[in-house]
Amino acid sequence: MMTPDRASEAAEAIWQHWQDGAAMQALPEHVRPADRRSGYAIQARVVARSLRQATGWKIAATSKSGQAHIGVDGPLAGRLLGERTSPSGAELSLVGNRMRVAEPEFAFRFARRLDARPEAYEVSEVLAAVDSVLPALEIPDSRFADFATAGGPQLIADLACAHQIVLGKPTMASWRDIDLAAHAVEGTIVGGLSRTGSGANVLGDPRIALTWLVNEISALGLSIEPGEVVTTGTCMQPIALQPGDHVRADFGPLGSVEARFA
Repeated sequence: MMTPDRASEAAEAIWQHWQDGAAMQALPEHVRPADRRSGYAIQARVVARSLRQATGWKIAATSKSGQAHIGVDGPLAGRLLGERTSPSGAELSLVGNRMRVAEPEFAFRFARRLDARPEAYEVSEVLAAVDSVLPALEIPDSRFADFATAGGPQLIADLACAHQIVLGKPTMASWRDIDLAAHAVEGTIVGGLSRTGSGANVLGDPRIALTWLVNEISALGLSIEPGEVVTTGTCMQPIALQPGDHVRADFGPLGSVEARFA
């Protein structure tokens, strides 16, 4: 049983490994979450250790290939921490990051609160609460040495592999008139690799992924707050990183976002 004390002990282990840039094989058995709800209970206590307000939420494993890679049968929700959120153009360190990838993502910023409720939200209700779309680059990582075998509950406890997020400016384009599922995105290492993706790689449509996130946390009794941002998962194969890389994601009329890696 995941008691509050056990959840706090597990959260402390995850937090300390994160701060140290270290990795563990698994949480100690007596505090290891056995189900998703226990994982979320630990996640909440990890977030409580942050001294800054959380930026919002992320979704991991929004593609079938991503789910297969980490051995889960559906998406996972995680938190984005304020101290690990940067504006476009930031220079970030890769020290201690074992994943070393960048993931171009559609992000949505909320204008009004969506309260937890028993009935599921419809896509139209969720979008009505959103005020803008932002281009984003997620730089994920895990506190587990072998995140591919850690299992869904432990990965949820680990903030769904949240690490760093880079946010572009809110788009000035009329994003509600754009078919985000068909919308193309180009990810580039400046002077090197370039690849493309689209919103269809995110649960078929990033708006569907966004609604999944809202309903996932609503079922936990949590609300989306005004100003929070939700990143909806990578829209292409993650871009492998090396120190010195300069990565840019071009979302066309929705804007662009970039980061350099020390």
